[in-house]
Amino acid sequence: MGISRFQKEPFTIAMAERRGISATKVRRAVRQRLLVQVLRGVYLRSDVELTTEVKLTAAALVISPYSVACDRTAAWIWGVSVFEYGELDATPPLETYVLRGHNPTDRPEVRGGTRDLMPADWVEIGGVKVTTPLRTALDLGCKLNRRPALAAMDALMRAHGFAHVEMHRLAVRFFRRRGVVQLRELIPLVDPRAESQPESWTRLELIDHGLPTPEPQYWIEIGGVPTFRLDLAYPHARVAVEYDGEEFHTSEEDREADEKRRDWLERHGWTVIVVTKESFSCDALIKWIGQVRDALAEAQRPRRRIYR
Repeated sequence: MGISRFQKEPFTIAMAERRGISATKVRRAVRQRLLVQVLRGVYLRSDVELTTEVKLTAAALVISPYSVACDRTAAWIWGVSVFEYGELDATPPLETYVLRGHNPTDRPEVRGGTRDLMPADWVEIGGVKVTTPLRTALDLGCKLNRRPALAAMDALMRAHGFAHVEMHRLAVRFFRRRGVVQLRELIPLVDPRAESQPESWTRLELIDHGLPTPEPQYWIEIGGVPTFRLDLAYPHARVAVEYDGEEFHTSEEDREADEKRRDWLERHGWTVIVVTKESFSCDALIKWIGQVRDALAEAQRPRRRIYR
C-alpha cells in the first residue's frame, strides 16, 4: 500500500477503518515509515510537515472539548519538546486536565485529571484548549525535575517572549502547590539566550555548585567583528564552558572547526572547558565543575611583577 492511500490530515484507527484501511495495514505502514504516530492513537503521513496547526488537528482527535492540553503536551504544541529520550521510543500519552465540574477522561492515550484554570491560563486554537506558553512554563517549573524544568522554561521564554515580571506575577497563584519552592528558585534563573536543553543544564549546574552565573551566547569580536560565539562564558576571567552535542559536533568538519576556534581562544588567553552528555554523571560532574572553579580562581590571582 502506497503512502497516497492515506489522507494528509492526522487520523485515528477508527477513521482509517471507515476509509477501508484496517488497523493491521496502518501499523504495517508505521513500520514501513510511511506513517508516523504523532500522538497515541493518532497517525500522520511521514511526508507531511508537523506544524503547530497539524499538532492541534491531531490533538483535537483525542482531547475532549472540556479538556485543556497542559504540561509537556502544551509545550510540544508550542514548539518545545521536553520529553525524556527514553520516552521517545514510544509515543508519550497526552497530558490534559479537565476544567472543574467535568469528569476526567479514561482514555488510555490521555493522562491527567482536574485542574483549576482561569480563562487567562489557556487559549483555544483550532478547537483545542492549550495552556498559554507562560502558564505552561510555570506548570513545568513545578512538575519536572530541576534541570529539565529550567530547560523548558528557557525554551518557552525564548520562543514566546514573556517576561520575568509576568512569571513572578502568575507564580503568586501557585501558593502551596507541589513544586512551588523549586519554581520560585528557578524563575530568576530563566534565560531565553540558552539555545538547547544541555546548555540550560550546564548553566544550572554551575549555579547550583556556587559558581557565578555565566553569560550565555557570548560573542568574541575580532577587529570589531563578532567572530566566535561561546555557549557560556565568564568574559572577565576569560573562561568558556562549551557543550558539544552530537548534532553539531560529530562530523569531521565540525571537529576541525571546533579545534581551530578553541586553539585561537587558548592562544588569546581563554580557558575552554568542554562538556558532553557524559559530563552529568556524578564523577564527571565533579571533575569539570572543579576545572571551572580552578580556572576562575586562577584568573583572580594578581600577576606577579618581576623586577630586573
